[in-house]
Amino acid sequence: MPAQPWHCHCCSGSPGAIRHGARGARRCPGKAGAPGRSGGGQFLKPYDSFIRTHLRFYGYFRDEKTSKEETAMFLGERSGQHPRASTMANTSPGWQRSPGHKPNPPKVVEQTPHQGRLAPSRRPWKSPGEPQAPFSLPPPRWPVECEVIQETIEHIEWVPPKPEPFCPPMGPEQALYTLGEEQGTVVYHSSPALQGSCFIRARVGGAPGPLSSPAAPLEGPQDTTLLFESRFESGNLQKAIKVGPYEYVLMLRPDLYTAKHTQWFYFRVQNTRREPLYRFTIANMAKPKSLYGQGLRPLLYSQRDAQSRGIGWRRVGTDVRYYRGSAGEPPLFRLSWTVRFPHDGDTCFFATCYPYTYSDLQRYLRALAADPARSRCCAVQALCRSLAGNTVYLLTITSPGGAAGKRAVVVSARAHPGESGGSWAMRGFLDFLLSAHPDARLLRRLFIFKVVPMLNPDGVVVGNSRCSLAGRDPNRAYGMALPGSFPVAWHLRAMVQRVLAEREVVLYCDFHGHSRKNNVFMYGCDAGRDGTGTRLRQRVFPLMLSKNAPNKFSFSSCKFQVQKSKERTGRVCMWRLGVSHSYTLEVAFSGSTLGGRNSHFSTEDLESLGRLLCDTLLDFCDPAPAKLQQCLVEADALLQRQMGHEPGSGGSWSDVSPSELESRLGPAGIQFFLVSRVEVSERSPEPAPVSPFPGQLEQGMAPVSSQERCPEPPLEWPFPGHLEQGMAAVPPWEGISWTAAQVL
Repeated sequence: MPAQPWHCHCCSGSPGAIRHGARGARRCPGKAGAPGRSGGGQFLKPYDSFIRTHLRFYGYFRDEKTSKEETAMFLGERSGQHPRASTMANTSPGWQRSPGHKPNPPKVVEQTPHQGRLAPSRRPWKSPGEPQAPFSLPPPRWPVECEVIQETIEHIEWVPPKPEPFCPPMGPEQALYTLGEEQGTVVYHSSPALQGSCFIRARVGGAPGPLSSPAAPLEGPQDTTLLFESRFESGNLQKAIKVGPYEYVLMLRPDLYTAKHTQWFYFRVQNTRREPLYRFTIANMAKPKSLYGQGLRPLLYSQRDAQSRGIGWRRVGTDVRYYRGSAGEPPLFRLSWTVRFPHDGDTCFFATCYPYTYSDLQRYLRALAADPARSRCCAVQALCRSLAGNTVYLLTITSPGGAAGKRAVVVSARAHPGESGGSWAMRGFLDFLLSAHPDARLLRRLFIFKVVPMLNPDGVVVGNSRCSLAGRDPNRAYGMALPGSFPVAWHLRAMVQRVLAEREVVLYCDFHGHSRKNNVFMYGCDAGRDGTGTRLRQRVFPLMLSKNAPNKFSFSSCKFQVQKSKERTGRVCMWRLGVSHSYTLEVAFSGSTLGGRNSHFSTEDLESLGRLLCDTLLDFCDPAPAKLQQCLVEADALLQRQMGHEPGSGGSWSDVSPSELESRLGPAGIQFFLVSRVEVSERSPEPAPVSPFPGQLEQGMAPVSSQERCPEPPLEWPFPGHLEQGMAAVPPWEGISWTAAQVL
């Protein structure tokens, strides 16, 4: 039987200690009150008030007749009684933690679908005392408006033997004229019949009843019309219009419950012919700029090649163009490419980036649970559940034997479902961190890792580009008093608060994808109000990562200003909570232009980013100061150069705002950085003599060498202490929904 996983104290707790309506909780609107005031009489921030008004308009909150029920179901009554207190009361004495006591978990209460108009009122997050069973791995839950085919879509993994080069970019002046729907024949049309303007409820399998037939039937064996399909997990194609014998105009489905965010595509075609040159034109792309205008090519997957030759996703397409297609407001843009299919009668798929679905994540977690070595240092829990009832998984990774003296690292991915490259980087991060590599073992001995590999499972399931089922960007919801509409952001923030109350969080990193810039880069947090040393330290981690990944990571593309429009992102929210080094890792949809590459990223490239992030974390926390000092000097010299000062001239940039610093980053600054780079010395692979440190033997931990130890940092280096920042501890009832960690 696999060993018992390590349980992190900060994410477990006693149901008897759970309370609701506690300090900082706001009651839902609905009772009489002034604008901007919650039903409980507390004032909301102006933006929170605006969002609540917006969501009430679209049906997320009931009217005054049902406000009492709504308030109770959201945050509990003033007495502190949770609406499901009777369920949690069954667990009382036997579920209390006491020294030496090992509780027996109560039975799992099944999640029921959402009912009625109040979508968030029956949401799964509302039962923080309810144990979860993540390894039951139920099928994905879909909004009831979505039809879902019964076929299981899986793809083999394959890495091209050679890097796949960018295609020659076509300028906007070479834009094509493409026929529209009025000149063609609709051969596929699948659009969910949305019941109203907001999410209502979900079920496994989506819409009940028999499926419709969105594709036009073939007239006979000689009919060369392609058969389209996208009603599968992460699929997105709304309409296909045949405008020529081998030419099709395609329309993407906007994110559910919105009228915009058309970028991600993933669909299937059948009845292919090998000889003709096909042209596909997606006619409703939303963004005015795209990497498709700089050489990015779509992905193709041939089922016959996968079965007979072991070839998976590959970049295809010639004559790839991205151009403005309509003069309306807002304008729409077109992506067009030509391609020849490899076989007659094949089943093929097209996609923006390598798909990574919610089911892919579940398969990964199932394999992790079945591996005794890896599961020994990883506990999988449910952070919360999404609006549709899909489990949002939380992984706690550390070495067995105790958490005393360890600092924390928090990593997340896939807030935006169309940025699947973030999931591949996350998989590489987990693969390395859970491996037997000496650096991975050292990381597990030094840190507690809190990992949320998929923040927006609902959006991933339905094939959205950016939004959750709330119809809003979840990466603009952190810090808002709306746990019912944005449960994942609310629970992740609360979890980080809980961790910060017990230990220092060294790093927060949120993995994203980028559709307009090549390479990999980071966004950090420099408000311009701190001292020179603190502002320089914000740039050290990205600078170190650029040295470890010189052919992928571009330090010159990194940005550090905190814009007002980004105040509610995960990166800025965690930084304001007290995580002094908080970043967004942006991975280009395309690939790298560094080191003479000019080629697309493969899944192997994306996974390597996770390993390189781990490697950089060790460099960043190296107790020997040489690497840090070197990077501080180099970052200072770069900033001096941006201000027009010669390095060593004594010029100052400390009073210059981050936005002005970044506006001055031109070719001269970039060139200076590239030619002045000094490689960071490698860590010695040879183990040093070991000696235990105080408290180590009592914790049952293996000795750690003096070279491996990270001593307690001074107040200003490298991480300002949490308590010195005046952050208050977060009571258990305001933190994460506690769950019983499963025995893996």
